[in-house]
Amino acid sequence: MFAHIIVSGFVQKVGYRQFVKKTARNLELNGWVKNISQGRVEAVFVGKKEKIEEALKIFKKGPFLSEVKNIDVEWEEKSPDFNSFEIIV
Repeated sequence: MFAHIIVSGFVQKVGYRQFVKKTARNLELNGWVKNISQGRVEAVFVGKKEKIEEALKIFKKGPFLSEVKNIDVEWEEKSPDFNSFEIIV
């Protein structure tokens, strides 16, 4: 299972990408996260659906100082092949 997400709100320059990476690794998810335009964060997660759903609940809270307004999620059955979770610059 794989999920592609876009997070909007106050999520840049507050450690959000590092927060996502740490959470993903703790939940044994692979994929990537990066900053995109309009102060948003984009990420892809590959793993068990239950683990991704657990991660999404955590991402809605975000790290200290962040303010998550919305998370758009697109679910896909066919997963890309990732061996780790990385921050893309």
